[in-house]
Amino acid sequence: MILIVGMGLFWLGTRRIETDVMKMLMSDYEVSLVNDNMNEFYVRFHGPTETPFAGGVWKIHSPSIGFMNKIFHPNIDELSGSVCLDVINQTWSPMFDLINIFEVFLPQLLRYPNPNDPLNGEAAAMLMRHPKDYDKKVQEYVQRYATKEVADSFGKSNEAEEEEDEVMSEVGSLSDGEN
Repeated sequence: MILIVGMGLFWLGTRRIETDVMKMLMSDYEVSLVNDNMNEFYVRFHGPTETPFAGGVWKIHSPSIGFMNKIFHPNIDELSGSVCLDVINQTWSPMFDLINIFEVFLPQLLRYPNPNDPLNGEAAAMLMRHPKDYDKKVQEYVQRYATKEVADSFGKSNEAEEEEDEVMSEVGSLSDGEN
């Protein structure tokens, strides 16, 4: 099992990362840079058609290629969103670019999970023993955790979170004074 956590895009040079990110920005993918920095960004990723993941929308954090919102899959850690992708590490070549991860590797991972090399043991066991129940649970996760609204709630700037906390504390202090 090879885990893509913290590995990120550091195996590519800075110029290559910038070139790949520019290709992503010019593609049909929705890409948002963190602090206008090409070394950290989010990509909105849609589940492949004709799979139980169809209709799902996930926010993928890069450079670590991790799912921000929950997904039920044998090769993706449910809590951290870390992806186990032997295929990237075994078949990667400089000929591929970042867009290949979103156009080829991630869709293939969702279409053909490998329950023999799991990060999520529950998903792997369910897929092997009760594939229809697995599909149903995946679809439940898609409906609950993989909507555009849920995906967009991840990766908010710290400034927005601080502003939200400030508003909430003002509301709390107003209600405290009324008692």
